[in-house]
Amino acid sequence: MAIYGIIDAINGIINAIEGHINVINGIISLIKGIINSINGIVNQINGIIDSINGIVNAIYGIFKAIHANFEAIYGIVKAINSIFKASTNGINGLNNAIYRIINVIYSLKNSINGIVIVVFGLNIFIKNK
Repeated sequence: MAIYGIIDAINGIINAIEGHINVINGIISLIKGIINSINGIVNQINGIIDSINGIVNAIYGIFKAIHANFEAIYGIVKAINSIFKASTNGINGLNNAIYRIINVIYSLKNSINGIVIVVFGLNIFIKNK
């Protein structure tokens, strides 16, 4: 009978050891889950940073295009000034000034088209996020 008690005690010790192993495995799984969660959060933060960088770049592009428009307007003013000067310098000067105005207006149109494309792209980018 004592042998049965010893066998039961040994089985109890084995079961306790298996229980501790299961607890340790559970703790390892929990730590792996926490690490995976942290990695997921880091990836989300990186995605947000990439999105912000894209928006900042798009806004910077808009401001550059607006700056280009002001330069184009300045060019038109200079061209108009050239027209007034051309009235004293003859027909050739007038033709050159008109040609400059046409080129500056064409450049302004291209710049405005660029702004529209950047704003449209920014709008799509923001909607996709």
